[in-house]
Amino acid sequence: MTNSHPDGFLASPPSGAGPGVLVLHAWWGLNETIKGVCARLAEAGFVAFAPDLYHGPIAATIPEAEALGSALDGRHLEAKAEIAAAAKYLREQTAQPDDALAVVGFSLGAYYALHLSDAAPELIRSVVVFYGTGQEDFSHARADYLGHFAENDPYEPPANVEALKAALQQAGRPASIHTYPGTGHWFFEPDRPDAYNAAAAALAWDRTLAFLRRDTGDRP
Repeated sequence: MTNSHPDGFLASPPSGAGPGVLVLHAWWGLNETIKGVCARLAEAGFVAFAPDLYHGPIAATIPEAEALGSALDGRHLEAKAEIAAAAKYLREQTAQPDDALAVVGFSLGAYYALHLSDAAPELIRSVVVFYGTGQEDFSHARADYLGHFAENDPYEPPANVEALKAALQQAGRPASIHTYPGTGHWFFEPDRPDAYNAAAAALAWDRTLAFLRRDTGDRP
């Protein structure tokens, strides 16, 4: 990946160098909200890269997003390979290319973030998920985990969140899981005005930055 740039959006801090954070988009695709997350991470001192898993299309409505997400599900092995390649590309853009990365996943992207942490433990030191879970046993993972979940979420009901907690606990992985009262799915995304909750989003962001800064560096 040294001489090629995967499809996606790269944001670097003013210094030009910093720890790497891979950002995995929700089923809407690589939209301005995800690019904004990368830009905010860069302002905070991180090199952030969001691969475009859809290679161009962006959904504006739930039916459009369902169609794109379903198509991605159909090529999930290819998507996982693209994400692993994106992680390796990002690591080459950081100040210390041998250091492990953080990964932040939103909804659909959270599933892939959790998978990556177990499939490529040498690449991932910390994981942040926003209202998304996955079916991993985490037996190979070396990461710390932070989860942000909505109180009222038909896409990720409490049973899913409890299952994630149990799987991480069974694997002995450090995890902090937060549920935000009065929120629904997409509460962090300002372009979803029906769901966006500014107070919850600000708190989740503060917790995310604190977690990423604490976890910067090599993990055992």
